[in-house]
Amino acid sequence: MASTTRHACRPPAGVRSRAASAVLLAAVVAAAGCAAPFERELPQPRGAAHRVAVAPVAPSDGAIYQPGREIAFFEDLKARRVGDLVMIRLQEATNARKSSSTETSKETSVSMPGPTIAGRPVTVAGVPVLDMGVDGTRSFQGEGSSSQQNALTGTITAVVVEVLGNGNLVIEGEKWLRLNQGDELVKVRGVVRAVDVLPDNSVTSDRVADARISYAGRGALASANRQGWLSRFFNSALYPY
Repeated sequence: MASTTRHACRPPAGVRSRAASAVLLAAVVAAAGCAAPFERELPQPRGAAHRVAVAPVAPSDGAIYQPGREIAFFEDLKARRVGDLVMIRLQEATNARKSSSTETSKETSVSMPGPTIAGRPVTVAGVPVLDMGVDGTRSFQGEGSSSQQNALTGTITAVVVEVLGNGNLVIEGEKWLRLNQGDELVKVRGVVRAVDVLPDNSVTSDRVADARISYAGRGALASANRQGWLSRFFNSALYPY
């Protein structure tokens, strides 16, 4: 009976050492990538400037003036059409103060003398019978005061999203800012008159009608300045006491 001998094919020691080193390096790189902090990206721009973007018109061969590429020789560069950009100068400042004070007082006194016989009061053991009196005093005093100050300055570029029938422009814009450990969002929307747009293509926020201006943030700083849900419950109208 013939016997056969099988020899396993094994790579040289140097090749095995290099392969093990490569696997170890890949594992270290993967671990380092997992340990690296995840950086959240800002949202992609999908605001009004992208929504009202007009697709380019295919050129027409043989024509001098192409549709969608008109040239205005006697117009300035102020925004007046859908898709034009206009700079909004935020100049918002409010200062409100209110105080009130109320004080009321009322006193009531009722006397009911006892019966008399022959002009003399009826007494029992020297004490008048049914000789009563009622006195009452009520008072209220209230005082309250309230004050509030707000300020918002800066600039934001908005886009014309609609031109109304009377020539007014509906503008809308937003700006995202990535600051240290937080994101800041500024949004503005409203209606402006074309004549209020200055020669530098800007308009102040106090000229914006139906203005909707919001400034908000998110991140570690915004979370630190926000009360917890239990604290908000005790400070809400739902708390009965």
